[in-house]
Amino acid sequence: MTIIHHVFEPGFFGSGPVHTALLVGAIAALVAGPLGVFTVLRGQSFAGEALGDIGTTGGSGAYLVGVGPLWGFLVINVAAVAVMELIGVQRRRGRDLATGIVLGSGLGLAALFLYLDATHQSTTGTAVTVLFGSLFSVPGTTIAPAIAVAAAVLALLSVIGRPLLLASANPELAAARGIPVRLVGYAYLLALSLAVALCALTIGSILSTALLIGPAAAALRVCRRPGRAIATAAGLGIAAAWIGVLLAYDSYAWPPHDQGWPVSFFVVALVVVIYLGCGVARRLTR
Repeated sequence: MTIIHHVFEPGFFGSGPVHTALLVGAIAALVAGPLGVFTVLRGQSFAGEALGDIGTTGGSGAYLVGVGPLWGFLVINVAAVAVMELIGVQRRRGRDLATGIVLGSGLGLAALFLYLDATHQSTTGTAVTVLFGSLFSVPGTTIAPAIAVAAAVLALLSVIGRPLLLASANPELAAARGIPVRLVGYAYLLALSLAVALCALTIGSILSTALLIGPAAAALRVCRRPGRAIATAAGLGIAAAWIGVLLAYDSYAWPPHDQGWPVSFFVVALVVVIYLGCGVARRLTR
């Protein structure tokens, strides 16, 4: 009991915000794991990073109109994917161009919305919340839509998973076998936009890529089969989210007292440690 008391500060298991943080973090990691594996295999980590940064526009715009940030992340990310598809993100030569154009435009709007939030709204800390997340302040009413979004992403991925894997490994072979490569690629981008929105809700828009790419890249270092990599990435992401919530809660008892450290810092730090640890494990198994 003494060890448990030192690990879990009093009130951890009875705190409503902690319960919400643990559940929302697990939902985001469960979705980010599979999408992250495909993102790494397809070499589209920059697209994931861009969608996370563009989410700043949606989050700040949501605060401006008085709705939850999740809805802002979702709307702007889906719109960004549509524009990227129109520009030509499916063609390898057009990926960076399409992503860069949409990213620059989105960040310009984000600067405007954050300025309006600071000058015309009574909310405080909007920029910090949108950019770096505030998992303990996520309302319980967000759980239901987060579960719905996660279920939609996993359902979509279950439909396109096999053709997406083949299209990621060999687009020419996939096209020769009758797979609609462009349609599958767009469905993947749509799923990616929803997953990034959940990650942004958890650890902020500019850090969302850490939860999307980090566990997946770590899993691919130690797993040869995509199925195992997907399950491992989801497990590593959930572990990072839950331990991050625990450390952030415990940090309120660290000096200076009653201030605490952000959850996003611990989650990102844990993801880096996990990635490096998987690299060491891979060398040892060799």
